Amino acid sequence: MEKIIAPKGYRYAATASGIKGDGKTDLGLIVSDIPAQCAGVFTRNRVVAAPLQITRPRIARGKCQAILVNSGNANACTGEAGLRVAESCSDLVAEALALPSELVAVASTGVIGQPLSLAPFQAAVFGLGVALDEQHAAAVAEAIMTTDSYAKISELKVEGVGYSYRILGLAKGAGMIHPNMATMLGFVMTDAKLTATQLQRLLKPAVDNSFNSISVDGDTSTNDMVLLLANGAAGGVEIEPGSQEEEQFAKKLQVVLLDLAKMIVRDGEGATKLAEIKVIGGQNVQQARTIARAVATSSLVKTAFFGEDANWGRIIAAVGYAGVEIEPEKIDILFDEVMVARGGLYVGTQIEKPATAVLKQSEFCVTIDLHQGDSFASYFTSDLTFDYVRINADYRS
Repeated sequence: MEKIIAPKGYRYAATASGIKGDGKTDLGLIVSDIPAQCAGVFTRNRVVAAPLQITRPRIARGKCQAILVNSGNANACTGEAGLRVAESCSDLVAEALALPSELVAVASTGVIGQPLSLAPFQAAVFGLGVALDEQHAAAVAEAIMTTDSYAKISELKVEGVGYSYRILGLAKGAGMIHPNMATMLGFVMTDAKLTATQLQRLLKPAVDNSFNSISVDGDTSTNDMVLLLANGAAGGVEIEPGSQEEEQFAKKLQVVLLDLAKMIVRDGEGATKLAEIKVIGGQNVQQARTIARAVATSSLVKTAFFGEDANWGRIIAAVGYAGVEIEPEKIDILFDEVMVARGGLYVGTQIEKPATAVLKQSEFCVTIDLHQGDSFASYFTSDLTFDYVRINADYRS
């Protein structure tokens, strides 16, 4: 992996603590040199894992300096014992780094319902604090993997007149991926100077248009969080609310999150395809998003993608059951540039070969034109394969 030019003022460390039991790295630590402004978006699942119960109110206060994250065990549905472990983990980090526990966020991912022992953390956290280095971000991305096949990292540099800053995003996720986030974690660090209020206002729509616009299998998990930290270490003036600089930051944040979201779909358990479901010509954005989501989450559509079958009938059927008003006789459907349906009707057998050729690609776009207005929305989805069933049938073994 190429060297990561990370934002200033952050250090990282990872280790194999034994939580996974297979010798792979499973514990990561992210630390800002100074308390950072922060924001977070969390799962909407009503079953909430212990780490989120500890972390969510802390992030709401707007300050965070350290994030401890483990894979291999979700610490979800573990009762009071799980809460004590999560809180003790933050206390261990606080002691190792000599900072208040309230500035420590904790996150976990892995199997739900299994007790999580504090012992691996007691043995490893101090060493993580000693090993912190600005060059170890990639190691943290690897430590948070579960069924992921590769680490997910996105970075960019932003330069303007009199200022320069970086944004770095780390994420994990491959299965249980669905709108409103799923079994995924995302940690985004920047050395730009913004307030916690700004970060929360900018993070929510960025998540809506990235992590909340993807689907692998329709399941939503108990542990999901996206945290955004800004420590201002790049120097320069603070990015003012409503300024062009803030608008630019929002766009760049969106680039990083969408990049990570697409990686998650590409890495969907057993997936071989990344498909963008683009709905255009909508009456409003909500109508377009609802239809895009219905198509992206259809098992029949996803299996057709796997079979490379240009079965547009499954797509228009999903449009029809999305629960919004449509005019079927106006709908056009295209696979990339190949129109397969015009005005709600089959174009003809002459399109079968070029349409199938589109579906043989690893990435393609399905465009659904409603011809009802100017609004649009996109979702990203994967195909549904034999390997998805195999991976999830023996997840705990």
